[in-house]
Amino acid sequence: MLHGFQGQILHVNLTTGEIEIERPSPAFYRFYMGGSALGMHYVLNHTPAHADPLGPDNTLVLALGALTGAAISGQSRMTAVAKSPLTDAIGDSQCGGFWPAELKFAGFDAIVIYGQAAAPVYLWVHDGQAELRDAAHLWGKLTGEVEDTIQEELGDKKAQVLQCGPAGERGVRFAALINMKNRANGRTGMGAVMGSKKLKAVVVRGSQRPSVADSKELNQLARWGAKTVPDSEVAGLAKFGTAEVVMPQHIAGGLPSYNWDSGVFADAEAISGEVMYDTILRGAEQGKQDRLGRDTCYACTIRCKRVVEINKGNYPVEAAYGGPEYETLSTFGSYCGVSDLAAVAQANQLCNQYGLDTISCGATIAWAFNCFDEGRITLEDTDGLDLSYGNAASMVKLTEMIGRRERFGDLLAEGSARAAAQIGRGTEDLVMATKKQEMPAHMPQVKRSLGLIYAVNPFGADHQSSEHDPAYEGGFEHYRERLAPLGLTEQQDAYSLGAEKVRFALLTELFYSSLDSVNVCQFVYGPAWQLYGPQQLVTAVKTITGWDVTLEELMAVGERRLNMLRAFNAREGLTRADDILPKKMTQALRGGASDGFIFTEKQLEAAKDVYYELCGWDVATGIPTHATLQRLGLKWVADFLLLAKCE
Repeated sequence: MLHGFQGQILHVNLTTGEIEIERPSPAFYRFYMGGSALGMHYVLNHTPAHADPLGPDNTLVLALGALTGAAISGQSRMTAVAKSPLTDAIGDSQCGGFWPAELKFAGFDAIVIYGQAAAPVYLWVHDGQAELRDAAHLWGKLTGEVEDTIQEELGDKKAQVLQCGPAGERGVRFAALINMKNRANGRTGMGAVMGSKKLKAVVVRGSQRPSVADSKELNQLARWGAKTVPDSEVAGLAKFGTAEVVMPQHIAGGLPSYNWDSGVFADAEAISGEVMYDTILRGAEQGKQDRLGRDTCYACTIRCKRVVEINKGNYPVEAAYGGPEYETLSTFGSYCGVSDLAAVAQANQLCNQYGLDTISCGATIAWAFNCFDEGRITLEDTDGLDLSYGNAASMVKLTEMIGRRERFGDLLAEGSARAAAQIGRGTEDLVMATKKQEMPAHMPQVKRSLGLIYAVNPFGADHQSSEHDPAYEGGFEHYRERLAPLGLTEQQDAYSLGAEKVRFALLTELFYSSLDSVNVCQFVYGPAWQLYGPQQLVTAVKTITGWDVTLEELMAVGERRLNMLRAFNAREGLTRADDILPKKMTQALRGGASDGFIFTEKQLEAAKDVYYELCGWDVATGIPTHATLQRLGLKWVADFLLLAKCE
């Protein structure tokens, strides 16, 4: 009996309207575990080389994992994979909320979407059945109205809606997928892919709970987690959300400010998690923010999601659209020199209403502010908008203009790299992106191995693809017991990037890669500070599936997924030459603990040599070797790369 999974994958051809159900073998599920690795199986097999990411040939996969829908924290996750319209490389993005668990309850482990509808439709999936429905009346509407309308039409407020938003409809290259009005597959433009297919939404509802091999042991593990939260390192997440790290990042000189000119922001406290907790969380005025200002994903006890509500002032915010995470507070706040917390919260709401990635959106606006500050663009370029650092009103206005693709916002909707290529005038030197994806708010100048991962990561800069350096530096003794099973036992110096730090980057990258395939929350499961450690993840997978898995097997799943992502990029023509960091990284930071810090090209190139060799990739090209792919059971991918090379 297959435990943990439903044993069914839904295939939907939007061009023909055909819907089919695949029933893979248990061996297929164990080989990939779900999530990103499973999704890549279909993307590699069905998306032709050099396909237009906004065309009908791009395959979009929405995939769950072995734990999804189980009664334990951190399991309600979904990974979306397709070719990215932002990077023209592979796209990969995760979300939480209730939608992932509900898809599992509806009877499916993944949805594979092909083609392009002739007119707007939405997919209705319920208890093992699926149908396409007309969505013309939903096209162009904000996410909140779409969700409410669909739930009213179905007569079910618990139906879960995943949608592309108006930004995705209009092809904003960093458009997100939104569910629950405030949960996002934010990165790499998956909302634009769905919008290009004229698929407005995927709506799920079901009552088919997946079976669990050992429910007693699962309950014990879940109870341990719930009991441990208050005394664990995730307690701060529970109270302040990810915004808890604003001030620690500022103090360490690692809070990107003024489009990465500095790692400190004088007004950091004004946008901190503590101030948000005391002022704009729902219920703060009545002292009830712990009850009203926190939301959760299905069956999770941590409840790290913020709920903001502002009923007065220039920037009202509705509670339904959630609240800003750390990255959002940084990109719209310190990146732009903006200290108005309400304005940042409204920008976050606009992103959730239109379906925008808050990281790329805020960072692209910050790039425009930087260009304006240096005189490389003028009021004539910006349609009269004053883009001086600190101008909260212009920041909020530009966010909406991007969502609507209006005037200057239409150019910024292409992302900072493409916008700079169109403008020229040296604006290219101010772009903070890798593989055209804007960099999140953790600084390689302070976390050196993260710079390597930003450069080599197949889908562009990402802060959730490896563990951050402090876990293997000053904090190592605290995390020694958890890192040891990964083979990490030698504490490293702060700001180092030697061979052992590169090994740390790769091994934690492989573990995080497995997390995105098992498909669990990286705030709940991880190699260092998270609630559950590596061995507990193994226990959870064993308990739910009944498979006698090991940590080594899960790491192999992570390595398999990483090589599949990399193979897709190799087929698209990406090589070592594309694994680079922005020019601005060599510019000395100003102020605070990181004053004068740089990240040199020489450092990066030396680290890449070590990294590629450890990966078993060709050091000259950065492409996986046939021997490595075959070792991972991916001979078909090796043959696929060979065929692409011959063509």
